[in-house]
Amino acid sequence: MKKVTEIVAELAAPVAAEFGCELWDTEYVREAGQWFLRLYLDKAGGVDILDCENVSRKVSDLLDEVDPIEGSYVFEVSSAGAERQLKRPSDFERFIGSPVLVKTYQNRDGRKEFPGVLKGYEDGDILLQIGTQELRFNKSEVAMVRLRIEF
Repeated sequence: MKKVTEIVAELAAPVAAEFGCELWDTEYVREAGQWFLRLYLDKAGGVDILDCENVSRKVSDLLDEVDPIEGSYVFEVSSAGAERQLKRPSDFERFIGSPVLVKTYQNRDGRKEFPGVLKGYEDGDILLQIGTQELRFNKSEVAMVRLRIEF
């Protein structure tokens, strides 16, 4: 049986492409006692409010037809954002050489956040360059990796 996010992604990806966007991620999460279904879009040059509105309307109609989710939920469509989270191997490969922030589950050298440049990704392990030092993070110790904007 497919997860809700997989079903929704299959419905939403062609719609996003129809409007010149890429479906970056799909979330189905419970927050403050309410369920949220979120689509995150990406597009060369950036996603604007009209992209979100167009995708939202069409996907909402498809969700009403297919009805893959029991009960009520809030449906949101937005840009993946400049500091988006990297999750899939293709995300990491696409952004090698980019500034990222690695967050770990446990303290390492007295901290849990490591800003640096993504140097590599192999079988879930992350190679991060911080100044002249290279650090390797095992998949099991990484809570999250997201792009980082430098000012």
